[in-house]
Amino acid sequence: MGFLIPGSLVRFQPGALELLFRRGISAPPFRIVWRIRSGRDEKTGLPKPVCRNCRRGHQRDGCRTHAGQAMPSRKNMLLHAMMHGSCFTLKRVAALILLGIITSACPAEDYVDLQTDRDAFTPSTYTTKPGTVLTEGSYVYIDNRSGPSTNSYPELLCRIGVSDRFEWRIGGSYADNGGGYLVTNAEGGSGRSDGTVAYESNVLYGFKATTTEQHDWTPKSCLIVEAFTPTSGDLFGTTPVVTYAFGWQSAAGWRLDTAIRYAYSEGEQSWFNKWAPSVVLRIPVSERWEVHAEYFGSYTDGLLNEEASPFFSPGTHYLLTKNLEIGIRLGWGLTNDAASFFSDAGFGVRF
Repeated sequence: MGFLIPGSLVRFQPGALELLFRRGISAPPFRIVWRIRSGRDEKTGLPKPVCRNCRRGHQRDGCRTHAGQAMPSRKNMLLHAMMHGSCFTLKRVAALILLGIITSACPAEDYVDLQTDRDAFTPSTYTTKPGTVLTEGSYVYIDNRSGPSTNSYPELLCRIGVSDRFEWRIGGSYADNGGGYLVTNAEGGSGRSDGTVAYESNVLYGFKATTTEQHDWTPKSCLIVEAFTPTSGDLFGTTPVVTYAFGWQSAAGWRLDTAIRYAYSEGEQSWFNKWAPSVVLRIPVSERWEVHAEYFGSYTDGLLNEEASPFFSPGTHYLLTKNLEIGIRLGWGLTNDAASFFSDAGFGVRF
């Protein structure tokens, strides 16, 4: 097929359009055929001859402009032809420039998962690339079974890549805390026992390091060490958190990740231990879209009334661009200690 641009016909070879718009162009997949409009002689009805100086290969005698002139040098041929628009018009030059812009504007682009940690309760086993900053954030709504709901935002996390195996982590969040943090990697108080809302904020800081790479049955794993320091609220003790995550990726791109998280948290009466195991199966639907199903829980040790709060949570995320991800996850509590429902909508952007 073909389409006309001023003074020329561009014909695309079979399959060239798919190559042009999906994979970019490494070599022009088209042929350009110039149509020469020289007009016809009124007496003979034959086409009027066009000058050889204009690179058309006709007799020079019929060209009044170049009669008696010598052929221009090869170096000056293009400039000479542009100056004499009878055969090589500026429209044709503009068409070629436009075509070059169109082809260069369609580069090949591969979408690679950003490996955000906010995508699920189980963190990714990957660190962010050196020289890049991966910023994550989300809004979390928790429908507590007793007492008011919890709203947490923006749960900001900036992951700064230092090397292929190490990243720094800083961030912060604010919450209208009606019943504790149970469904994300943010930390805070466990809520008030009188049924009122605690307004809290904190900052986090720490690092993440790759510990092993996947090889045969050896999983890819990482260690995350963080601390959460309150900046407002009822409690002001810094909470240390350690997470160890590991998992395997199949040849089809499916990933099975699991993690164990430990936090030494401050309660209304004393400090206590909090353990949070989790497992997630991540399935890519396309190069931009991934879905997952997850089980996780939060279990206390050291309280007068111990709590067990397991959840089931499906979720998904989508890459709007190769550096911007949006996602949502939902969850339902499986015991009376767990919140009845939660939702988590967030983003990840890489700089």
